[in-house]
Amino acid sequence: MTTRFERFTFAINEIYRYWHKIASEVMEQYGLKGSCAVYFSVMHRYEDGITATQLGELCGRNKADVSRVILQMESKGFLIKEKTGNNSYRAKLFLTEEGKEVARHIHKRAKKAADLGSHGLTDEQREAFYEALELIVNNLRKMRVDDIN
Repeated sequence: MTTRFERFTFAINEIYRYWHKIASEVMEQYGLKGSCAVYFSVMHRYEDGITATQLGELCGRNKADVSRVILQMESKGFLIKEKTGNNSYRAKLFLTEEGKEVARHIHKRAKKAADLGSHGLTDEQREAFYEALELIVNNLRKMRVDDIN
């Protein structure tokens, strides 16, 4: 018998695997890894710029990963930094026009994947699903390792 934990874990892992496959296919066209897709998506929502710290928090990534991806995106002409003082980690990051085009491409593919993935769900079921996921995430975020020992 499959437990609730196994069902949840397997489903989330499989969803992530398919998302990563889609993201990798899109990002490969631009010479980047699939993990960069989330950065484009987040940055596209911040027309007035975003700092690397904010980007890392919103993407759930550590400082080293954020720095590495920023360098890759910058070297390919997808983003620019607007430094404030000597600290480049506090610099505002902006997508270039090419970067915005990549972000739009990612958004289009992600929307299509989400539409296909949720085929057969009513709007109410979809909303309940996202509310449940958000509740689970918030509960897990508050949890400590000691809570399950």
